[in-house]
Amino acid sequence: MKDIEDMLAMAQNVQAELQKAQASLDTIEVEGAAGGGLVKVRASAKGRIIALDIDDSLLQPSEKAIVEDLVVAALNDARAKADAASNSEMQKMTSGLPLPPGFKLPF
Repeated sequence: MKDIEDMLAMAQNVQAELQKAQASLDTIEVEGAAGGGLVKVRASAKGRIIALDIDDSLLQPSEKAIVEDLVVAALNDARAKADAASNSEMQKMTSGLPLPPGFKLPF
């Protein structure tokens, strides 16, 4: 029975560590950019959009379509960076755990 108790304790520790890691993801910020930095989006590693910055030079009615495309590109860039930061943090957290190959967390 000792082995089962050890496994249950380890599972509880893993769950607690995962919860800590998930909470910390919202404190990690990334910045996505498009148009050579004319449009910037700040997001958390959880994907929460924090801020949007559009250069004043783009705020003309004739530039509407370009601005829309750049906002979408900056959002996608921020999301990709948020995903990368999230994956990196989760890998750090799980690096010391004795998990079988190919085992994905969180469950």
